[in-house]
Amino acid sequence: MNVPALRSPNAALVLDLLRTAGETGISRLELAERTGLTPQAVSKITARLRAEGLATEAGHRASTGGKPRTVLRLVPTAGYAVGVHLDRDELTTLLTDLAGAVVARRTRALDLGAGTGPVLDAVAEEVRGLLAADSTARAARPDVRPDAGPDAGPDAGPDAGPDAGPDAGPDARAAGLASGPDARAAGLGSAVESAPAPAPAAGLASGPDLAPVLGVGVAMPGPLDHRAGVPGRVTGFPEWEGHPVREELARRLGLPVVLDKDTNAAALGLAVRPAAPGSFAYVHLGTGLGAGLVLGGAPLRGDRTGAGELGHQTVQLDGPPCDCGGRGCLEVLCLAAVARGDDAGAARILGAGAANVVRLLDIDEVLLGGRLVLAAPEVFAGGVREVLAGLGLTAPVRVAGERDGVAEGAAWLVLAPIFGA
Repeated sequence: MNVPALRSPNAALVLDLLRTAGETGISRLELAERTGLTPQAVSKITARLRAEGLATEAGHRASTGGKPRTVLRLVPTAGYAVGVHLDRDELTTLLTDLAGAVVARRTRALDLGAGTGPVLDAVAEEVRGLLAADSTARAARPDVRPDAGPDAGPDAGPDAGPDAGPDAGPDARAAGLASGPDARAAGLGSAVESAPAPAPAAGLASGPDLAPVLGVGVAMPGPLDHRAGVPGRVTGFPEWEGHPVREELARRLGLPVVLDKDTNAAALGLAVRPAAPGSFAYVHLGTGLGAGLVLGGAPLRGDRTGAGELGHQTVQLDGPPCDCGGRGCLEVLCLAAVARGDDAGAARILGAGAANVVRLLDIDEVLLGGRLVLAAPEVFAGGVREVLAGLGLTAPVRVAGERDGVAEGAAWLVLAPIFGA
């Protein structure tokens, strides 16, 4: 993969339009119209993306007077990302292609309180196992990489504008990620906060005919510092505070690692979908309660990744104590209602928290997810909807989280910067 092509904002914009167009593809003329770039610039960018195996022809569109338009699409098998959901009682790892489609998945029970060392050992073991199994499967059916085709003529040279530039040199190559002598990792360090990739761990090399694994996104309960890759005081698990999770996993795996809160990752995974609402709150009820906030199409993390700590809103001043040190927190009240079998009551409590977010941020929509919501989706969606309607709040409410939504969102922590997200 060509690092300058992916670092260029214009190339990322074109690549994202190819991604959202899906299998039907998009023509160069449409790319020019939607990006505001000149047809010549679009031709050069798409020629380079084709030469690097990131785009390919997807047929022709019927003519409306001129010659038929060639349609291009993304090549999803040009790269892969690992998503990890490190929950309080379970570990999920999955592998996605460049378009975010899941191609392999593993899950196992895990106690987050078992100690940082044993837990990170388990994460590394699961990622290695995932990649080893998928490498074997992909080697049995190697990807067919389209060549550059006729576009790789004069237009294949460097652009005359911001997309121009020589190859990024040795620093652009992430150690151990290249699948062959000409494959390049996607320049993640320029777009996201991630640990530098050390030498690859044994068993993680992709092999000469396989596309690169671009990195590992890890999502875990907060609070945490996503820039430093270090958890804060995770409620109920104080031993994780200040532990260098990102650096340790990068060292063990030999891959770039990105760390973020579980709710932020899930919200990102929803935000990159075509036709996603411009602003929404993803409210997650599982082993804990939290929210991922998206405003203007971008996740709102806050300077200390503290945005979205919905579960620790105080909604009852004299309420029961919470492990966070407060009393009457939304999380402790909601989980207590679920524990006594009162899902409807839990939904009303969740609705009170969602109403606070809607009033505070004037968001477009409330999306619900997490294992407890998915166990009774109609009860929770209906309960939250009823609370909002009773307060005169018109934001739609729907269940949008999926079983592996957090892990898929964690993979997007790696993928999103490639598409300029």
